[in-house]
Amino acid sequence: MGELGSFLPLILMFLVVYLFMIRPQMKRQKKEKQFIEDLKVGDNVVTKSGMHGRLKELLDDGTCIIETQAGRIKFERSTISMELSTKESTAK
Repeated sequence: MGELGSFLPLILMFLVVYLFMIRPQMKRQKKEKQFIEDLKVGDNVVTKSGMHGRLKELLDDGTCIIETQAGRIKFERSTISMELSTKESTAK
């Protein structure tokens, strides 16, 4: 019992770190991956750098072509932070 009692605080500390830091991060990563997979041509999007545009092409190498007022720009799909099409339709 003495050996288990000395490891109990370490075990509890690991459990707290897992529940409050690791698990939520894994959920966010899974949600972001699903968001990127659900993107489709024609969606109005905003990149993480603040660039607004419309998806014109989704390429197989993990990139996409976004059309802005300045022209067409190639971005990595992971740089897209949000999709505006559904936000605008639910706000109306």
